[in-house]
Amino acid sequence: MDRVHDLVILGGGPAGYTAALYAARSGMDVTVLEKLSAGGQMGLTAQIDNYPGFPQGIDGFTLGQQMQAGAERFGARTLLAEVTAARLTGPVKELETSEGLLKARAVVLATGATPRHLGLAGEEALTGRGVNYCAACDGMFYKGKTVAVVGGGNSAVGDALLLARVAKEVILLHRRDTLRASSIYDKALAEAENLTIRWNTVVTELLHDQRLTGLALQDTVTGETDTLSCDGVFVSVGRAPATELFRGQVTLDPAGYVQADETTRTNLPGVFAVGDVRTKPLRQVVTAVADGAVAVHFAEEYLAQQGTP
Repeated sequence: MDRVHDLVILGGGPAGYTAALYAARSGMDVTVLEKLSAGGQMGLTAQIDNYPGFPQGIDGFTLGQQMQAGAERFGARTLLAEVTAARLTGPVKELETSEGLLKARAVVLATGATPRHLGLAGEEALTGRGVNYCAACDGMFYKGKTVAVVGGGNSAVGDALLLARVAKEVILLHRRDTLRASSIYDKALAEAENLTIRWNTVVTELLHDQRLTGLALQDTVTGETDTLSCDGVFVSVGRAPATELFRGQVTLDPAGYVQADETTRTNLPGVFAVGDVRTKPLRQVVTAVADGAVAVHFAEEYLAQQGTP
């Protein structure tokens, strides 16, 4: 395609479609590339209760569809395609996709990050039915219930402490005998009376009927096995940012996230990173949409400085 877009957005999650909305309203020629459907990871969430404006909550798929419709109302376009290569240096960025080559003067990276899974049988089918990956998103569904958290880093401990405020009992399962989390959490862990830690423990099986009913566990030292009855499990063993296409072009942090500050600018002129793919302390829908708006503000500034092509 010889046409050069003002802005192409890689990813149709909340950050991507907010950027599309702001860009389209400002008169930019903007296209969103999404390989699946609007909403990204948000689209897999059965109930979102912490996004303002929806007092009864809303499911992630519907919210994603509404975000897409809002952006397209002002002229943004969506192309269902997978990006296979990206050349982001230079004044014109080139994106090879399953639907052909796209060119743009500026690009927003909104490819997101996916939670790392345990890799156990039935895990995907039980997602949303007892298996969870976001305590801030889904913790309230377990008010007064028993839940397990798998992991030993800052995110896992933070999730366990958050869940301890609402759940009847929280069991933190860690495969080693010491936590990787910062010692700043030690006092809070000691004071959480309904939170216990099981050391040297891994999950070997998800027990279930229509929903999760418990976990099969194994001691990593003795090899002994037992089961734990619980209403839900929160897997907090890290996230995998979708940044392989950009490696060697944009600067990534040690965990693979795109390094971009609160301006969302990357090390490459005209390339911005928003939402879960960006290095940031909190990954939520509300922080993703904020990134999208910020990115377009600085994209407009960048394009104005470049002048008319």
